[in-house]
This record gives sequence, structure tokens and C-alpha cells, in this order.
Amino acid sequence: MIERLGRSIRARLALFASVAMALLCLAAGALFLWVGHRMAVDIRTKEVTSAALHVGHDVQRNHVRSLTGFDLKGLQVIDSTGQVVASSPNLEGLPRLTTVAPDPNSPSRTDVLCRLPQLDNDCHITAAVRIFDESGDWFVYAYDATVPWYIHPYVLAVLAVVSAALVAITWFGVSKVVARTLAPVNQITHRLTEINYGDETMRVPVPEKAEEIKALAEAANRTLARLEAAMDQQRRFASDASHDLRSPITAMRAELESAMLAPDETDWRETGGKLMASLDRLQNIVADLLTLARLEAGAPSRLESVDLAELVAAETTRPRSKKIVTALQPGVVVTGDRLKLARLLTNLLDNAERHAESTIIVTLRRNEEAVLEVLDDGAGIAQDQREVVFRRFTRLDASRSRDAGGTGLGLPIAREIAQAHRGTLKIEDSDTGARFVLRLPIRKE
Repeated sequence: MIERLGRSIRARLALFASVAMALLCLAAGALFLWVGHRMAVDIRTKEVTSAALHVGHDVQRNHVRSLTGFDLKGLQVIDSTGQVVASSPNLEGLPRLTTVAPDPNSPSRTDVLCRLPQLDNDCHITAAVRIFDESGDWFVYAYDATVPWYIHPYVLAVLAVVSAALVAITWFGVSKVVARTLAPVNQITHRLTEINYGDETMRVPVPEKAEEIKALAEAANRTLARLEAAMDQQRRFASDASHDLRSPITAMRAELESAMLAPDETDWRETGGKLMASLDRLQNIVADLLTLARLEAGAPSRLESVDLAELVAAETTRPRSKKIVTALQPGVVVTGDRLKLARLLTNLLDNAERHAESTIIVTLRRNEEAVLEVLDDGAGIAQDQREVVFRRFTRLDASRSRDAGGTGLGLPIAREIAQAHRGTLKIEDSDTGARFVLRLPIRKE
């Protein structure tokens, strides 16, 4: 039970609130008893003094009646010789209980006297009244019990009952409020436990009120949306990858089966060449997949100062089937991994070479950042397809589809490298062909 209370926010908050209410009731009850006790003592002191004065007035009128009818513990009248001339019934025949007297110039005095054997040795409020007389002063003593710290048992019982009721109400109220507050959280938790792979709606309910929990639900839905998109992308990737990997394997199997049907008539050198071509394609796909996996895993890079003009010049001097025109601004230096940046540029050039009609234009300039553009004079890419081409194994229409040499992973790899260097790689507007624009932060000296 204790362990359960320790785990439950609802029970812990209710417990803490109840303990706080109990402490508050204890403090308020102590204050009430202190104030009430002082008031009760003042009232009883006035009652005792009033009774003593009343008897004193009777003595002054020279007639002492029976000292009964007073709700006190005792009364005594002492004459000028110190003898007891009248007393309450319970003190009949007893000597003077005390010699306490008011100051010479004061008619009365009140004290709390203890250890009076005649009054059960308890402490009593004692009022002493002086009666002035020519033959000598007389004294009237009135005794009554002191007020206990709890004032009266009924007061203590009422305080205990009220405190217990307030603690119980606090526990119940806080428990209900917390339960109502956490109800949306329980709904979110229940919904999360129900979500399975492939659910059509991977979302949790968003409460209309409770802004904090509403923010939590919205954040969870955004996370689920990203997860859903990643799952969809993973499914598409698995489907496309299996197709692209199956194609060269199927081609190799078909070549081997055809050759095995007529081994004597087969040109094994030609068959081997065809198999090698399929193996090369298969190897390229696997190599690109491994490269993507390393990039996504955050593989460590060797950062150094890279002059993009020198890098582009080196990469564009290699022979290609299409003409390459360059316009490079010197002194554009970035911080990065030279080999990965070279791979990025190579992938962009390979893509442009496959889709250009005759010419590829490469420009490099420096603004607030390094800007590298690769433009081909091919058919171009539609506006709504400009992000699609950066997905793995993407196929567009026939005019922009990959040729047999492409793996469909070059552009995704290029974007991953750009993002790893805190840059961006996008397709932007152009009059003709596709214009790939790479932006990287300038190296700070």
C-alpha cells in the first residue's frame, strides 16, 4: 500500500495536501485554544472578583448573609482580627486559607494559588477584596478552579472533529481534482498502449482545456506524425530497395538459366560480362545503402579547411559524356570533410550527366555563405516533385527516370552530406533543366 502511494501522483498529492491541512488545523487549533484560554481565564477571574466584591458590599452594610448561591470553589470572610467570620459550606470550620492581601492602596487583588490542601491541592484563581473599617480592615477571599489549557472537553472534541473533517474533505477534494486533471493523461496513456504498427490514425486525444496537458498531447501527436512518416518512408524504402536489389539478381539468374539450358552453345565470356554488369549494379546499391546508413548514424568526419573552388575544379576535370562549364569564385572556404564533399559534388554531377541534353553548368560564389549550383539543360523537375527526388529509390516520369547506371541513392546521400555540414541542398527555379543549389556556412578565420 505504501509503495503504491509512493508511485501514484494522485495519492501523493492528496497525502501532502491532507498533511498540510492537518498541520494548518493543528496550528489554528493551538492558536484558538491559546486565545480562548486567555479569554476564559479573564472571564473566570472577573466572575471570582465580582463574587468577592458582592460579598464585600454585604459586609460593609453590616450584614453577612449565607455564602451560598455562588458557583465557586469557596468563599471566606476575615475580620480585622484575622478570624474567619463567614465561609461557604465546603469551608465551614476551616481556618483562613491564605494571607495574601491587596496592596495597602488597592481594594482588590487576584492571584493563582496552588497547593491549598483544603481545596484538593489544585491551583485556584483567588480574589482578595479589602474592606476598609475604623477598627481594622476586613478581607473577603473567593476561590475558583483555574481554566485548563483545553478550556473544556467539548471544545477539544469539537476541534478534533472539525480538523478530522477538514483533513478528510481535503483528501477527497484534492484526489478528485487531481484525478480530473490527470484524466486526459490517462486517456493519452491508454491510446498510446493501443497504437500498433500500421494503425491508420497514430494520434492521441487532445484535451480542450488544461493547456499544459494539451501541449503534451500536441507534442506527442507531432512525434507520432514524424514516426508515422518515418514508418511510411521505411515501408517505401523496403519496397523500393527490394525491387532494385531484385532486378540485378533476376537478370543474373535469367542469364545463368539460359546458359545452363545450352552450355555447349553458350558464349561464357559474354555471359560473364553480363553477370559482371549486374554485379556492379548490385554492388553500387549496397555501397550506397551503407553510405547512407553511416551518414544517418552520424559517422565521425575529418573536419578541415576545404577550398570549394579547388575541389570543384578537381572534380570537373574528369572526363564525362556531357560538357561542363564552370564559373568559380576563388577563396570560398568552408569547414568540412573533403572526401564527403567530393562525394556530394560527384553525385550532383552524375545526376546532371544522366539528365542533361548536352551541357552542365557549375557555379560557385560567396555571399553570406558558400553557394554552389549545378545546372543541367535537361527536361527539369516539376515544382511538386522537387522534394520527392531526395527520397531513396525515387522514380519520376520517363524524362527524369534513372538510367541503368543509377542507384536512386545519389541525391539522398548528397542531401545527408549537406545536412551533416550544417548546410542545405535544394532544387530551385531555373529557366531550363534542374538547378541544384548547395549552401554551406563559410569557415570563420
